[in-house]
Amino acid sequence: MDHRAIRNRAARLTAALALLLGLLIPQGAGAWGYFGHRTTAQIALANVAPETRAAIARLVAHDRALGTPECRIRDLADAATWPDCVRRDYWRWGYTAAWHYRTAPVCEPYDAKANCAGGNCVTAQIERNFRILSDESLPANVRLEALAFMVHFAGDVHMPLHSGDKDDRGGNDRETAYGIVPGLNLHSIWDTALAERAITAADPPLVRRYSATEKQALAGGHPADWGRESWQLARDFVYPNAFDRPACDGDLPRETALTQEDIVAALPVAERRVTQAGLRIADLLDAAFAPGRMDRLP
Repeated sequence: MDHRAIRNRAARLTAALALLLGLLIPQGAGAWGYFGHRTTAQIALANVAPETRAAIARLVAHDRALGTPECRIRDLADAATWPDCVRRDYWRWGYTAAWHYRTAPVCEPYDAKANCAGGNCVTAQIERNFRILSDESLPANVRLEALAFMVHFAGDVHMPLHSGDKDDRGGNDRETAYGIVPGLNLHSIWDTALAERAITAADPPLVRRYSATEKQALAGGHPADWGRESWQLARDFVYPNAFDRPACDGDLPRETALTQEDIVAALPVAERRVTQAGLRIADLLDAAFAPGRMDRLP
């Protein structure tokens, strides 16, 4: 083996070990993981109006009134990860667990109103918290909590496996290897590894000011639309990509592996969904802080 081949093999092993180490670090339970959620918030902050940035800064000044000292909100990126952080306090916040998703079977007709009894699903909670955030008559700490939930859930709904399901809890029950890294599941891979690689490899960077043309192509719609998009991606891409066959072509194996080719094919999908989440969060924030918008989404 020549020196170049040795160096290339060593580089691949180093990268694989770094990936494995990163995946062993505990991650948040919500879509996109800690890094992904913070990135969606940073995209949003780069694309909101100056008045919205000022309003966010005024709200986060009331962080201590939340009574969650182990889960601080000092900026919008903190707000985006706060709902996953407080879930560790089960007795106080466990009831919010169902708010992070609204999975629907990918092999049945999509029903935007199913699996959301009492508003306990991600799409309903985006709208609920938008309305609370928009209501300037409410205490600042109540609106700050709503800000965190709205931003986080708008990120969650863009991860395909928080909407699409193949009798596996949104991929949680499908043991899946990520390249040479074994023992993960399909959901966790889309939450963390794929999103993180898509974000770090993006050119140009995802966190930037987007043009009006880019926003027109990527943003828009309402939470129900975003959930349908994710459900369709799960059906038409995520499961076929992981199993090399249509999602609804009979039962799927309980174990699979994403090859390097599968991962590369998935990166543009993850990149687009993270970007869309950030830009749509920006729209929600601008609308929530605009006078007279309490009763309607943008």
